[in-house]
Amino acid sequence: MPMKSPLTFFKPDFENSRPLPYFEGGIKAGFPSPAADFEGTQISLDKVLVKNFEATFYAKADGNSMIGAGIDDGDIMVIDRSLEPKDGKIAVCCIDGEFTVKRIKMEKEALYLMPENASFKPITVTEDNKLIIWGIVTYVIKSV
Repeated sequence: MPMKSPLTFFKPDFENSRPLPYFEGGIKAGFPSPAADFEGTQISLDKVLVKNFEATFYAKADGNSMIGAGIDDGDIMVIDRSLEPKDGKIAVCCIDGEFTVKRIKMEKEALYLMPENASFKPITVTEDNKLIIWGIVTYVIKSV
């Protein structure tokens, strides 16, 4: 039986990466500085956002259960499968054949997958569940 997925997965395309102009000095979000012209260096976002190329993939978030963590519907998450799942980390999980993104909460008596939206209930993981933690969310790419 194929797994259902509300997430859309993408593998990074590192061969066609293109560096873009990057302003290293930062851009003020307050009053504009009459200073420097745009004298930026080049940056390739995949090289900044991806630490382990073989174990990293992207997924498009679907839904709003993680809005409190800054993950909105349609955001692109950078997920590293080589990182160890730890308490408090946000993880892409497959529970009972369905993908979800939640914050891991480990307690002595149980493991919980916690939403970051009060409209959703935590998922209590029991011995009856089949849980696979696919990877840890390391960055979120948003559109404005």
